[in-house]
Amino acid sequence: MSRRVLVIAPHPDDETLGAGGTIAKWAAAGQEITVLVVSGHLPPLYPQEAFDTTVDEAQKAFAILGVAKSTFLKIPATHIGNVPVHEFNGAIDAAVQACEPHVVLCPFPDRHIDHRLIFDAVQVATRPVGVRRSIEILAAYETLSETHWNAPHIEPNFTPNWVVDISDHIDQKLAALSCYASQIPPFPGARSREACRALAQFRGTQAGFGYGEGFHVIRMVG
Repeated sequence: MSRRVLVIAPHPDDETLGAGGTIAKWAAAGQEITVLVVSGHLPPLYPQEAFDTTVDEAQKAFAILGVAKSTFLKIPATHIGNVPVHEFNGAIDAAVQACEPHVVLCPFPDRHIDHRLIFDAVQVATRPVGVRRSIEILAAYETLSETHWNAPHIEPNFTPNWVVDISDHIDQKLAALSCYASQIPPFPGARSREACRALAQFRGTQAGFGYGEGFHVIRMVG
């Protein structure tokens, strides 16, 4: 049965780092994948050209992963907090209502302020009322570097309680990641291809298979 999946990414590349293999797996199985990119490399911190570059990189990555639809809200990175809360929550809610997803994947509330604010907005936008009652799974994904730089036991630690087997799609995930030439550093960078493969291998072996992506299930109904 076809399912609609909404993946909410704080910035271009987060969707691939956190859920690229799962996106590729589900897209290959006929699921409709929508990616909402909330923020980006825009003025005042970055030149417009930087944003345009990452959007182009994202579209190439989405094509590799099999993403059917994508939207960019164009909020400047680290300036989400300047948007009135009701307006920001409303923008996330509008995306959820437009998609009417069965599955929502969102960022874990980690060290990056954008990730935390988006997580909070997603919790509001996915409350099980109205069309949101169609949501069967709400889960948070980890993002290399940011999620793992939380202060242990002072801030929440990412502990997956769901691992998706991406053994057949690890190459797609890494190919999509390679599209982000402006964002992904060489090894031993925390977001490098090698680090991404290593994390996928570790998560996979935690669950008994070759490569995996870990998620923390917030709500699951059935």
